[in-house]
Amino acid sequence: MPKSATRVTLILLSALSFALECLFAPPLHAEEPRALPDYDGREEPAATPGEVLLWIPRILLSPVYFVSEFLLRRPVGFLIAGAERAGVPAFLFDFFTFGAEHKAGVIPTAYVDFDFYPSVGLYAFWDDAGFDGHDLRLRGAFGGREWLSASVAERFRFTSDPYNRVAIEASLERRPDFTFFGLGPDSRQDDLMRYGQDTLELRASWDQRLWRVSAVRFEAALRKLRFRRGGFDGDPVLDEAIAAGEVPSPPGYAGGYELLRSTLALAFDSRLPRPAPGSGARLATEVVHGALLGSDGGFIRYGATLGGFIDLNDRARLLALTVTARFADPIAGAEIPFTELITLGGPEPMRGLYPGRLIDRSAVVVGLGYRWPIWIWLDGGLRAEVGNVFGEHLSGLELSRMRWSAALGLDSNGSPDTAFTLGLGVGSETFESGADVNSFRIAGGATHGF
Repeated sequence: MPKSATRVTLILLSALSFALECLFAPPLHAEEPRALPDYDGREEPAATPGEVLLWIPRILLSPVYFVSEFLLRRPVGFLIAGAERAGVPAFLFDFFTFGAEHKAGVIPTAYVDFDFYPSVGLYAFWDDAGFDGHDLRLRGAFGGREWLSASVAERFRFTSDPYNRVAIEASLERRPDFTFFGLGPDSRQDDLMRYGQDTLELRASWDQRLWRVSAVRFEAALRKLRFRRGGFDGDPVLDEAIAAGEVPSPPGYAGGYELLRSTLALAFDSRLPRPAPGSGARLATEVVHGALLGSDGGFIRYGATLGGFIDLNDRARLLALTVTARFADPIAGAEIPFTELITLGGPEPMRGLYPGRLIDRSAVVVGLGYRWPIWIWLDGGLRAEVGNVFGEHLSGLELSRMRWSAALGLDSNGSPDTAFTLGLGVGSETFESGADVNSFRIAGGATHGF
């Protein structure tokens, strides 16, 4: 695991203790600021029309600036800088990692997502295990008797670029708090139902860097899913609604399914890695073929995201406009399991909505985002999106059936192995239903990309 990713996790764990220490520190008395000398004796030039017009976006965006500056950048910067001066991150980094080069370690993790069970766990890594280029990753998490997760990954790096690698991975997950709101663009937040899901997956993948940050990825996976009765905090249960005839059983829910899946993902990106300026364009495409074991059918899922990026000051202050379209089509008349359809919400586009909030055969999302550096390994982000899921090949697409979503948060910019995220988001019903805000999401902790 890269040292930067480990430092992000450990420094953020130490920030709270440093803040409490600062409460009891004696106050510092700063000197009165010295008046700026008038070196040339000339009057200040009058404001230009362009400088006057700049006040229009400044006023319009002042709430966003207040949140990002005074609720994110300054408090986080104060905590991180103070923790570094106190030597807390270095102590924790040496405590949780081993060896002269810190190539191995065990890191405690935690993750909280509002309206879902929280979890705690351990993440273990060993770079160059046994020989150069061989990396091991182990992870386990626990969120209660019905919430268990574990994964193991073995990777082989074959060039000096750590992105170029092959990997063999296995994971299992058992959770009772998944959400289902129904299929289609008109599902409502009040339709929330809970179900349990057990997942076992084996994967083999190959990643190769191409030009600049362009890359290609191929993955083959064997996946087994079983569904069961779930629940969380007294929410309606999907099994009970099906038994009462209130909703039909979602496709694939009754008996679960086994799936052989192959994925090809290509990303063409004109940008250079940081710290180079971030202006440029990106086209990311993905094609997934799924063969449902035990039947003659399957499905194909495909889509693309086109994005344009402007680095406002050539220092990673990025303004981005993206358009995403995704589709899922059956093969040989098969019924596509609902968990393999196009999904929006949570880590997918429309981030202000619950994970799994929107499900159907296709989707389109337009997003406007702003990302800026808060610390060397931590970025702030603002994102507003408009989109929804629809039927086959965007059938039923209308502007009035779109929704909006907004999210604000902090994300580490290093390895996804121990990525840190902290954010809040809101989402709405469709425009024709009034676009009322009825989804509020808070999530924070250590995530992983395995």
